[in-house]
Amino acid sequence: MTTYLFTHRDCLFHDTGTGHPERADRLRAVLHKLDLENFPMLERRDAPLASQEQLALAHDKAHLDYLVTRAPSVGIIELDPDTKMSPGSQTAAQYAAGAVIAAIDVVMDEAKTNAFCAIRPPGHHAEADHAMGFCLYNNVAIGAYYARKKYNLERIAVVDFDVHHGNGTQAIFERDPGMFYASTHQAHFYPGTGDASETGVGNIVNVPLVAGSGSRAFREAYDNVILPALEAFRPELIIISAGFDGHEKDPLANLNLTAADFGWITKKLVAIADSQSGGRIVSALEGGYDLEGLAEGVDAHVKALLRT
Repeated sequence: MTTYLFTHRDCLFHDTGTGHPERADRLRAVLHKLDLENFPMLERRDAPLASQEQLALAHDKAHLDYLVTRAPSVGIIELDPDTKMSPGSQTAAQYAAGAVIAAIDVVMDEAKTNAFCAIRPPGHHAEADHAMGFCLYNNVAIGAYYARKKYNLERIAVVDFDVHHGNGTQAIFERDPGMFYASTHQAHFYPGTGDASETGVGNIVNVPLVAGSGSRAFREAYDNVILPALEAFRPELIIISAGFDGHEKDPLANLNLTAADFGWITKKLVAIADSQSGGRIVSALEGGYDLEGLAEGVDAHVKALLRT
């Protein structure tokens, strides 16, 4: 199995301002953990810029135009109290989406291949018509619809283990039976969506977990609910919204997960991909706001992708 790492230095230039949790040091911590000395076996690639046409696969034109016109030439602006733009944000976001697109090309073109996209800004809160929750474009949804358009895939799954529910991905997918979305997340927490009763057209699976749940509840949610539903869907491609803010060290949430949990769920998804999807997995970085916890989670996640 070959694992690719897609990233771009311009993702560091999305400036959210002093004290913002979604900061460039997050990506620096990830790339330091995944450096050549620690992970010599990774195949490293620079991400391309996603085009406006590719972004439009998951977003309304009005949203794309709004972000282009709002992008500042100096300083930092607020799209909402959580979501900022700086002069480097538009380009960073296009590289983030472009990384997922390029990773999909690689895993579709090469047998027994997967990929991790070390990117920012994250994407799973961005809806078709607006940015929110630190997210400008929905990287995984763009990738999913790109995979459908270019490779004629009929069943694409996104599995999201970020501590926050991916409201944007769910909203984009919920009326599309060829797209599957499953999420574990902290219950009664930002953004307020993701109740178990939210099932779309039978293609949405949510397992909210109470604060403090820890490893056992997390693993039971996957073993008993999400993984059986994923296997029944028979995905041709699995995309992971890889958020590490469920880690016990994270300051923004309280799920009390460990790096071993992220490695465990990744191994489970790799096994399903091997049996149903030709090993094809593309993982995209979402949250994770304690630098040490984020690095630990990414380390376990990528080692599981590499099967080491």
